[in-house]
Amino acid sequence: MIPVSLLVFVMAGWCAVYLADTLLRSSVTHRISYESWLASRGLMLSPFHVRWQTTMFNRLFAYCARINPRALFIWFNSGLVFGIAAMLGSVVLLIRTLQQTIAQMTTDNPRIGEQQALQVVVPGVNLPTSQLAYFFIALLLSGVIHELGHAVAALREQVRVNGFGMFVFVVYPGAFVDLFTTHLNLISPTQQLRIFCAGVWHNFVLCLAALAFLFLLPLLLFPMYTTGAGALVTEVVQGSAADGPRGLSVGDIVTGLEDCPVRGVEDWTSCLSHLAHTPQTGYCVPVASLQPSWAHGRVGHLNIKRGHSYRAATGAPIGQVSTHVGAFKRLDGTMDCCSNNSLTDLCFSYIKPLGRSSREREYACMPVRKMVTGTRVCHTDDDCAAHSHTASICVTPSLENQTRFIRVTHPPNTHMLFVGYPPHLQYAVSLTNFVPRFGFLHLDLPVFLETFCKYVVSLSGALAVVNSVPCFALDGQWMLNALLEATLANVVIDRQKRELIGFFLLLAGSALLAANVALGLWMVTAR
Repeated sequence: MIPVSLLVFVMAGWCAVYLADTLLRSSVTHRISYESWLASRGLMLSPFHVRWQTTMFNRLFAYCARINPRALFIWFNSGLVFGIAAMLGSVVLLIRTLQQTIAQMTTDNPRIGEQQALQVVVPGVNLPTSQLAYFFIALLLSGVIHELGHAVAALREQVRVNGFGMFVFVVYPGAFVDLFTTHLNLISPTQQLRIFCAGVWHNFVLCLAALAFLFLLPLLLFPMYTTGAGALVTEVVQGSAADGPRGLSVGDIVTGLEDCPVRGVEDWTSCLSHLAHTPQTGYCVPVASLQPSWAHGRVGHLNIKRGHSYRAATGAPIGQVSTHVGAFKRLDGTMDCCSNNSLTDLCFSYIKPLGRSSREREYACMPVRKMVTGTRVCHTDDDCAAHSHTASICVTPSLENQTRFIRVTHPPNTHMLFVGYPPHLQYAVSLTNFVPRFGFLHLDLPVFLETFCKYVVSLSGALAVVNSVPCFALDGQWMLNALLEATLANVVIDRQKRELIGFFLLLAGSALLAANVALGLWMVTAR
């Protein structure tokens, strides 16, 4: 659901603007001066839409259109080729996205359709309110670069530019250029294609530039920030599994998850994914440390008290606990041998040292931090025998099937011990690859640059795809019309027939885009 506070704020703002505009236009005293003021500044107001247009950038556009004519000819011809390819590719991508959306709607599996290339973005729903500034600035930048391409291409083809402007529709910003239609209709279809394709071409180039900047960011920030030394914690969600006195803090550098080294955010993500899909890691413990009071856990009857959780000294959720002494089966078949009153103990399983031939498994409730601090990871008892001079066995935390016990290394602090579903740890912490070389440097500068570049890549790429769709009111409409005129003029002599072919193609493209938007909105808001 869309947050009520955001909806109320947007509606109240537009109502105030529309009310003020209506009162001033109906005022006998202020009407003329108000309308003159709007006209002199190129402003136009209508419900949920404000538009500003100016001619102050016309000289800049004209200057750009005169830079190296031969290079510009190659540049916009490349844009023409890209635009035609993008028009075909956008249709294929929209068909694929529609298939994925329908598949997700008809199944209860939430993983289907997660990796869609195109998704409808609704601020406050699938776009965090904390990142609205990134979204709107990147969207406006992508729109300005798009229109810059149209303007420069038009002037190069001797088409007059009446002006450049920006607008806000509801909450979404955008830009536009006003071209002189008479000049546009007098040039050839190929020249028109260069102009119409220039917008999506510049969006594609901006997308590549942002990707290059993102790739080169470690090199550009090298004098101030270092990378490869670990993942720096920039935010910990309050009340999450990583929060607490023995959890992670802003400024900590995570260097490992169990025996998986972490050199950056990518390693952090891949290590968590690996730990979530592999069996629980064990730990080498000396046989002498298995005191009789901890061992000899017996299997009891199925009598589990569900719905209770508590936080151990690890700062992580432990989950279900038994109400009886001994080892008890959980509902998923795993064993639990710790009392629900314990805040520092965890149930471990191991092969009985004197009963290897029978492979008898025993369970012991042991102090978790004492047992795993400084110990080597293992999968079998043989792993411990190969690296220890004392008699050691491999003990494994006895947890629910999807739950994992993970040691998080963040020196010089002691390990953070996490018990839970690994993706929950990923959502609880925000990290960056960049570690400041000096104390006065802000932790969030690389994060800001990374996040902004990612939004530019995403939104500029999306504008290139969507505007290429052969759809009414988008660049794709004019691109298709010019393409049909350039290719079918000698095949389909009758102009009305060519226009009819274009109309049905535009109708199909519009229906395809509308279906994607409608179903995408339903998936985002209704579900």
